Amino acid sequence: MSETPALDAKEKALLLCGFALEKKAQDLALLEVGELTTIADYFIICSGRSDRHVQSIAEGIKEDGRPRGLRPLSSEGIARGQWVLMDFSDVLIHIFYEPVRRFYDLDGLWAGAATVELPEPYASVAKQFTGDDAPQELWPAAEGGFDSRYIGKPGC
Repeated sequence: MSETPALDAKEKALLLCGFALEKKAQDLALLEVGELTTIADYFIICSGRSDRHVQSIAEGIKEDGRPRGLRPLSSEGIARGQWVLMDFSDVLIHIFYEPVRRFYDLDGLWAGAATVELPEPYASVAKQFTGDDAPQELWPAAEGGFDSRYIGKPGC
């Protein structure tokens, strides 16, 4: 494995955004939260169209990061695919199944954080994967949306 120069937190966050977008992550937001919390400098919040899509995004981030020396300190929720949390120390990634994202509304909770504008080509790719074109009813089986038994904590 070749040596990869150390990345600062923003460079790492942008690289991880690119990995997520390669797996067609939807509604990706990069938030600079370092002024608001000590747990991380950046949050990446994105969505998948299904539990399998959420899992694919998470696995893609792991696989693409490995050759660059980027390994999560921990990952939670990959098996369920509802809410995956990946901890890259100064960058936390939240990958949601869309109805779960709406329920928890981390975007609203962290509304005070600065949104980082993605550079090209990431910005153009991210615009292709906005939820505007995604089906609104992603959980048609039950009235009331997704199965609330899995609501409670990340990864459940």
